[in-house]
Amino acid sequence: MKGLSDFFAQRGNTEIVIFAGKGGLGKTTCSAALAYHMATKEGKRTLCFSTDPQASLSDIFERDFYGKGIIEVVPNLNVIEIDADKRIADYQQEVKQRILDMYGLDELPEEIDEYIDATASEPAMYESATYDAMAELVAAKEYDLYIFDMPPFGHGVRMVAMAEILSKWVDKITEAREKAREYEVVAATLKGTKATEDEVLRELLDIRSKIKAFTDLITDKERTAFFMVLTPEKMAILDTERALRMFEALDIGMSGLIVNMIYPQELLERSSTSDLLRSRIGMQRKYIDVLKEKFAGQIVCALPMYPREPKGLDMIAQVADDLMQPKIIL
Repeated sequence: MKGLSDFFAQRGNTEIVIFAGKGGLGKTTCSAALAYHMATKEGKRTLCFSTDPQASLSDIFERDFYGKGIIEVVPNLNVIEIDADKRIADYQQEVKQRILDMYGLDELPEEIDEYIDATASEPAMYESATYDAMAELVAAKEYDLYIFDMPPFGHGVRMVAMAEILSKWVDKITEAREKAREYEVVAATLKGTKATEDEVLRELLDIRSKIKAFTDLITDKERTAFFMVLTPEKMAILDTERALRMFEALDIGMSGLIVNMIYPQELLERSSTSDLLRSRIGMQRKYIDVLKEKFAGQIVCALPMYPREPKGLDMIAQVADDLMQPKIIL
């Protein structure tokens, strides 16, 4: 276990880093710390991305990023927190406008307008908006490294699965469009509209192309690194095992585990250490042994429990150092 410095020394062609794990265990902290290191120490133009509605990156960097687009924090380090709800609303409005333009309408039929508005409550809409934003940013190729703070397991798994779901949906729609072109009655119905079937088909093919390119990238183990963050606790271990099975089914392999919030062992040598804290340290040691048994060779880094919250650039820099060259050896 030598930290992430060795990993990136061997994988210098990495373009995307994804941190996943249960909420509250340190994904955002690790995302911010790695982004800070890569930007300030490696000189990589880095984009750190989050869709967390709780604005976790804003909290850690102590700046307001949420829904404000890409913001440069220090040279080479850029942060963006997507407002998924706003993105969904904007997308709905865009769909409505496209229908109006396509069919030369002054206003949408009421039932269509209501149907589009209702899609905001669809379970997959949040993941779709998130995935689309990620794909759009990567497709622009404006940064050397993209670091994604993935939503907690349930949302994260659905988000990654959206690639295949959306691609199949586009395939089906494309197939339907191609079939429709064979019928003169459809062509006659669309006569005089401002968009042609070929234009609609071309747009769908462009969407599928973008989805496929991004999916190919995040499942490419040479170009995308995927780290799970957890703490030495029973439920965190069980959740991680379950999540790994889900991601393996999506052909996404884990690059390594980061074990976070470890109490310093030297606390046991102090007479002032309370019985409660001694008990917590003992519990952690038990589950660290479980982790080493279950994930032998997969733990790449262990981070300590810091004396204060890892917020602000000074603490982010400290976490970055520990992430790249860990002082704790399990």
